[in-house]
Amino acid sequence: MFNDKVVLITGGTGSFGKKCTEIILKRYKPKKLIIFSRDELKQFEMAQDFSMDQYPVRYFIGDVRDTERLNRAFQGVDYVIHAAALKQVPTLEYNPFEAVKTNILGAQNVINAAIDQGVKRVIALSTDKAANPINLYGATKLCSDKLFVAGNSYTKRDGTIFSVVRYGNVLGSRGSVIPLFLKQKDGGVLRITDARMTRFWITLEKGVDFVLQCLEKMVGGELFVPKIPSMRIVDLAKAIGPECRVETIGIRAGEKLHEVMITRDDARRTLDMGNFYIIQPDFMFWARRCNWVGSEPVPDDFEYNSGTNPVFLSVDRMRELIQAL
Repeated sequence: MFNDKVVLITGGTGSFGKKCTEIILKRYKPKKLIIFSRDELKQFEMAQDFSMDQYPVRYFIGDVRDTERLNRAFQGVDYVIHAAALKQVPTLEYNPFEAVKTNILGAQNVINAAIDQGVKRVIALSTDKAANPINLYGATKLCSDKLFVAGNSYTKRDGTIFSVVRYGNVLGSRGSVIPLFLKQKDGGVLRITDARMTRFWITLEKGVDFVLQCLEKMVGGELFVPKIPSMRIVDLAKAIGPECRVETIGIRAGEKLHEVMITRDDARRTLDMGNFYIIQPDFMFWARRCNWVGSEPVPDDFEYNSGTNPVFLSVDRMRELIQAL
């Protein structure tokens, strides 16, 4: 579906954006792939790998806070992958107004620009922290998710459609705990917050694959959640530094013991699709849109929780994944 199409990635110079660019250019023949971001240095560095002379890639300086710039960038675009966000939890707790401007108002700007410019499909990236959020980052992403789902009510019948993808921690992405552990390993001590802590885990490539699959399958209004394994923080420490001493420092502000991607309150609207779930929107028109044949409703008391997830990564498997980075 990407051949001869114009695709734009907001936040395109981030970990996800670069891997997504690599995969799209390797597998498809897009008419144009637009990298929309606000950092000219990162665009310059990315252009060393994906030059405009060799690839149908264009670099567009801009911020999702700027509606006028988005409208210009979205002209002639078929698909938008919205990956731009502020996501460092402690930083956003200290700078809450900035979090709102980018993660919430930026989402609103993307929705309006996509509708006004006739973009066919928009898929937005979410996070497990948006389910039952306890920090500002999660709260802003929950609001963003709801804006994108509701965006389907603002467009005409055959106009722009919007959906959301929510998944857990990405192995090797910027902000991952792995680089921190690798650095601490040299000192012989790995510092964890709580030995009981678990997290969902997905590789960057699998995350991109899932987003592209959802972009193709979406009918508008769904919130897609992949079935992915969990990991225990103590097992991650063993995988990185088996000879190191582990020191517990306590849970930080805005941090959970276990992450949730589907809450019990959302269970009544959740369908099991085999290798992923979708949370259905509360729309009157959803029945005529929904084409998810073979799906099964989850139990009423269902919760997709990293602590009760039936699939956990072993220490050896985590070590293999980390060595492959």
